[in-house]
Amino acid sequence: MKLRYLIALTAALSFSTATFAADEGETLFKKSGCSNCHGISNKLVGPSFKDVAAKYKADAGAQAKLESKVRSGGSGSFGAMPMPPTAKSVSDESIKTIVTWVLSIK
Repeated sequence: MKLRYLIALTAALSFSTATFAADEGETLFKKSGCSNCHGISNKLVGPSFKDVAAKYKADAGAQAKLESKVRSGGSGSFGAMPMPPTAKSVSDESIKTIVTWVLSIK
């Protein structure tokens, strides 16, 4: 009986953590200035995050690639418009959270 409660508690905490990470990712996206160029489901200056998630869906190294691209900037992945480097005021941990959230978008 106790094992069932432990399993249920673990499942509930896992769901809560995933929900919190998603909420935090979206909050950081808005706070860090990403929303100036990216929409969640619509293209602005840069691609929509839905398109980014779809493009990198099967790429096992996507998290690290995108963290690096967000920090340093780059071009060529979604056209000729270059992405500028992210401001130093945005922490690496925040970038990691945002990228994790972006890759979870369906």
